[in-house]
Amino acid sequence: MNEEARCEGQLPPTFQQVIMNLQKYWADAGCVILQPYDNEVGAGTNAPATTLRSLGPDTWRTAYVQGCRRPTDGRYGENPNRLQFYYQFQVLIKPSPDNIQDLYLGSLRAIGIDVDKHDVRFVEDDWESPTLGAWGLGWEVWIDGMEVTQFTYFQQVGGFECSPIPVEIAYGLERLTMFVQGVDSVYDIVWSRGADGVTFTYGDVYLENEKEYSKYNFEVADTEFLFQEFTDRERDCKKILAAGLPLPAYDAVLKCCHAFNLLDARGVISATERMAYILRVRTLAKACCASYMLHVVGMDVEDPGEQFGRELEEEAQAAAAALEAAEEEQAAVMAEAAASSCGVSGCSAESCAGCPSANLDPKEASRG
Repeated sequence: MNEEARCEGQLPPTFQQVIMNLQKYWADAGCVILQPYDNEVGAGTNAPATTLRSLGPDTWRTAYVQGCRRPTDGRYGENPNRLQFYYQFQVLIKPSPDNIQDLYLGSLRAIGIDVDKHDVRFVEDDWESPTLGAWGLGWEVWIDGMEVTQFTYFQQVGGFECSPIPVEIAYGLERLTMFVQGVDSVYDIVWSRGADGVTFTYGDVYLENEKEYSKYNFEVADTEFLFQEFTDRERDCKKILAAGLPLPAYDAVLKCCHAFNLLDARGVISATERMAYILRVRTLAKACCASYMLHVVGMDVEDPGEQFGRELEEEAQAAAAALEAAEEEQAAVMAEAAASSCGVSGCSAESCAGCPSANLDPKEASRG
């Protein structure tokens, strides 16, 4: 790509130009251009603008950049192709248009890729997300042997059939820009280029971030805190769903996911525990989707909030009973101690052998 650009006397687009060109292209195609979602997500798919808005019959078209966190993929900034934090450009269109493949190829042209001069292949690769209870039919898109995009027709999200079928296009922005600029390391990507010729690379912007967060993810993150956070967020999600609020509840699911991913990076979750945690997250995610279908889409589905509300009420009653029993036991102990005391200030022993006045003769005691 660099050679093509040089032949035409042009520099290849910078990282931020790739983003801006994609935003303009999909905006012109009728998409709502959103800003990145302000929560930790492992993929652009996990943002509610894709996960939840895939459900229901209403038309929806959106495109957005999403920063993604995958703690286990960190390599301390030493691997030119592996990052614990990276960017995706996400497109979701519902219902899927008949010309979506042509639209996608047009987006490649918009960032300077001549698709007629490169080997662009759609390689079958169906997609599944165990934590979201979602799956779809799709392809990886390869350009000259490099995977740059995931193309998926969602069939099910949160256990619900998608109708109409939405299509998702997830661009790997770093890989795509590496191809466009003809560089072999993500850190050599030109992020921006000023009119005065001053450039900033991806390494200038994010290399230190990768070094520090890799150390944090693998060595420093407080596992005791994270285990407790997962439990607290799980309970909070159920409480929010009981109030009939699927969007805030879904935020709690994302927090659970990130806590789990950090615990996984720290290596403190066994294979058996891993499956149990995934099941817990999936239960919450599917419940959020059901709540969204009920309260936002308006479909007649069972309200998961009712079950969670009953569970929380039972937990509260059990906790209150345990507290009452503990208070009664403490009161009984204090009453027994008071009954056996001699009455001298400070004496609470079962017998008065240790009472200060017991060691004095009657005359001395009477003086006290």
